[in-house]
Amino acid sequence: MKVLLVEDNNDVGEAVERRLIAAGHIVTWNRDGQHVDDALEHDPVDAVILDLTLPAADGMTILRQIRRRWRDLPVLVITAKAEIDDKVSLLDLGADDYLVKPFDMREMEARLRALVRRPTGHFTSVLQSGDLALDPDGRIVTVAGRVIDLGRREFGLLEALMAQAGRVVSRERLMSRLSDLEDGGSENALELLVSRLRRKIAGSAAEVVTVRGVGYLVRTMQDAQD
Repeated sequence: MKVLLVEDNNDVGEAVERRLIAAGHIVTWNRDGQHVDDALEHDPVDAVILDLTLPAADGMTILRQIRRRWRDLPVLVITAKAEIDDKVSLLDLGADDYLVKPFDMREMEARLRALVRRPTGHFTSVLQSGDLALDPDGRIVTVAGRVIDLGRREFGLLEALMAQAGRVVSRERLMSRLSDLEDGGSENALELLVSRLRRKIAGSAAEVVTVRGVGYLVRTMQDAQD
């Protein structure tokens, strides 16, 4: 896909650009937020990654301009933690999804792919795998529309897996995530957590699969057949 990156921070911009180019995408990098609408008019893209804090423009204004002229163009906003209170405004203005800095480049790429794959229209940050859905904002998980009760660590594990649905997430990365959530992650704790999570999502079209010696992934029955 072709992506317009609007980001003034060189470190973040270079990391995003490098990740997307390595994945085979084309990236146009706007470093100050000026003339974004003109750039889109003359060089259409499949998606926009938009930072809110820019030296020469206001991210909210840019988002409003994009949505006014390109209603169905996917826009992934990247924002600082201090701006997270603006998330309702972001969605109201037409952001399709958002990530809070610092973020994992693999998650960014996965979310961007998900936005581009979805039908045109406005989107949410809900992660979906078959009939299994996870809403990071509302902290709600459903199977075929039925809410299931997950603990904090179970939710964090499932979110990390679903952010890269269909791809293996290493045990080390998952243990690091659990360590951030609670007082340290270990291989035994991870295995027990995976076992509990499997029981709770039993009956879903999605499953947590062990990739021996590497890690885990979430996939649907259809993914397994493909």
